[in-house]
Amino acid sequence: MATLLRKIGLIRLHNRDTEDPKHHHNHRAGGGGGGPQSAALRGKGGAKSGGHKPPQQPHPAGGAGDASPGPGKGKGKRAAELAPRDKAPPPPAGAAGAPGAGGPRERAPGARAGPGPAAAAAAGGSLVPAARQQHCAQVRSRRLMKELRDIARLSDRFISVELVDESLFDWNVKLHQVDKDSVLWQDMKETNTEFILLNLTFPDNFPFSPPFMRVLSPRLENGYVLDGGAICMELLTPRGWSSAYTVEAVMRQFAASLVKGQGRICRKAGKSKKSFSRKEAEATFKSLVKTHEKYGWVTPPVSDG
Repeated sequence: MATLLRKIGLIRLHNRDTEDPKHHHNHRAGGGGGGPQSAALRGKGGAKSGGHKPPQQPHPAGGAGDASPGPGKGKGKRAAELAPRDKAPPPPAGAAGAPGAGGPRERAPGARAGPGPAAAAAAGGSLVPAARQQHCAQVRSRRLMKELRDIARLSDRFISVELVDESLFDWNVKLHQVDKDSVLWQDMKETNTEFILLNLTFPDNFPFSPPFMRVLSPRLENGYVLDGGAICMELLTPRGWSSAYTVEAVMRQFAASLVKGQGRICRKAGKSKKSFSRKEAEATFKSLVKTHEKYGWVTPPVSDG
């Protein structure tokens, strides 16, 4: 029995030593799938069976897609590497910045950004007030020039005008006449007062808004003349004003109100020389306008004219 086992072992050893190494190697490569010949065999088998695609054909010499450099291929490979760097691929259609797309165009480096829609709308909206302001200034200037010409043509020399600091919109107006049957006229004669001096300043939107008018001298009492020289007249307020009123008409109305209100020249010691103040006049006028807007303006009786 031992002899039989030794014979079997010798036979196995002989088979192992005499086995073809090439055949043994191919057998192991085919089983593991790692050798180049087995890959070629698998490629042929796959081509026949349809399970794998055939290997791609090599590109012509010097082509950009050739993987291995060869005669004439170095320049092509270099050009292929530099092409994506030198020229960026075009943006897809419809993308922002693409030609013909709805998105904004790409701005060149250093170029100044233009005004957007909101800025353009704001700029267009600011033109309207500017044009209106310019128009109002022209209307005011033309109207006041006409007023000056008309006053200069007055035959009775009822009033005269002097411009303050050569400004067309700031007048000193001299009232030379009041009702000669009034006590105010008698006061003017007795005090050698030749005129009652008033100041008129015209706002930007004149004649659509009234001028601010106040008495400068002499110091008056009653006659609807209040503290600071402010004048209580409804037509001098925005509510009572009309663009049809002229400076001459306003001054005649004021002269009439002085007489109706029993206006007198102040002769009290210490008080008669106290001058009127513009700041006080503005504050008084603002207060009386607020009062009359709340309680209304008193309409004088018909018997008063």
